Amino acid sequence: MLVYHGGGTIIKEPEIIKRKYATDFGTGFYCTLLKDQAYRWAMNNRRNNESGYISIYEIGDVSGLKVKVFDEVSDEWLDFIAFCRTGKEHEYDIVEGPMADDQIWLDVARYMSGEMPKEAFMALAKFKHPTHQISFHTKAALAKVDFKGSEKA
Repeated sequence: MLVYHGGGTIIKEPEIIKRKYATDFGTGFYCTLLKDQAYRWAMNNRRNNESGYISIYEIGDVSGLKVKVFDEVSDEWLDFIAFCRTGKEHEYDIVEGPMADDQIWLDVARYMSGEMPKEAFMALAKFKHPTHQISFHTKAALAKVDFKGSEKA
C-alpha cells in the first residue's frame, strides 16, 4: 500500500515528533492514502513560500502490530479523537481513519466542551468531504514505512 506525507521538506526517514498541540490520533507520523490531501498538506506547510513536497512510502506487512482502523466517522471515532486531543496516549502502533480537519475540528471542540450533543456532531460530519489519515505511533510501526520517493507539490 502506498501512502503520502505532505510537508515543507522531503522526509526519507520518518520520525515520531511530539507537537505543541494534540492531534487527532496523538503523537505520531501522519500520512494519507489520498495524494490530493498530501498536496494540500504540502502547500500549507511550505517554508519561506518555497514549494512543498510529497514524500511517498510503501507500507509493509503490519501483522503483529496493534492497529486500529476507523472506516468512517462514528461515535467510537469521535470519542477516540476527543481522548487524543486532550493529550492522552493510546496503546496502538498504527491508527487509520477520517481526519478531523479544521472544519470538523471546530465541531469536535464544541462537542468536547459540551456545547454540541454527539447526535448533532454526527449529523454535521456526514456532509464533510472525505479525508483520510494513517498515523504511525511506535518505532515498530515506523519500521514498516519504506521511503519510495518524493514529488514537488
